[in-house]
Amino acid sequence: MPANETGLEPRAIRLPMVEIFETVEGEGTRAGFPTVFVRLFGCNLRCVWCDTKYSYPPAEAEMTMTIDEIVAQVEGQYKSEHICMTGGEPLLYGSRSGALLEALCGIERIKDVHVETNGAIDLAPFLRDIASPKARYIMDYKLPDSGENEAMLHDNFALLRPQDEVKFVIASDADFDYAVKVLAEYPTKALALFSPVWESMPPAKLVERMLAAGLTGVKLNMQLHKIIWDPAQRGV
Repeated sequence: MPANETGLEPRAIRLPMVEIFETVEGEGTRAGFPTVFVRLFGCNLRCVWCDTKYSYPPAEAEMTMTIDEIVAQVEGQYKSEHICMTGGEPLLYGSRSGALLEALCGIERIKDVHVETNGAIDLAPFLRDIASPKARYIMDYKLPDSGENEAMLHDNFALLRPQDEVKFVIASDADFDYAVKVLAEYPTKALALFSPVWESMPPAKLVERMLAAGLTGVKLNMQLHKIIWDPAQRGV
């Protein structure tokens, strides 16, 4: 990534953090794999059903860590070969986020670093400057019921690669129809995932709609951690 605005050596960059923990990945193509979650503080969106409100203001960052400290904890305390870089919005800090992503990809035993980003961050600088094949992007496109659809950057669709994913969290029939429209208007090489908001879009209904629409290239995305543990439990 380009020189960061702090002027510090990359590994000395300090970032606001929420937590680092190890569990199994709950969704996407790596669902079920033991994974280290590196959760950064801060988000530029305020989605209606956000399940990590502790990761953005008015809450406060629970700690700050240097990239060296983050890498040391991932290397020394855990055994997983997969990392989920998440938030909040983990790419919120631009070149500093990029420096962390590069450092995580540099851990020898790590096979995959997937970044959960919200669709309102321009992915072009990260795809341009981070060459590691370990880095992947899971773009969570916010549909109208989220309250944040107007913030979405549609140019990202053309940037995503076959190893990337684009997730649609679907709360209603209107959200479903909108997601289908978006995929038709903005072709992407990324795997499309449809994830139900359980309270308003029962999974069985979402499957029925996917089949009726002939969405053979779209994958149903269930959140395993909400099945295994209490949906409000942290650190899982």
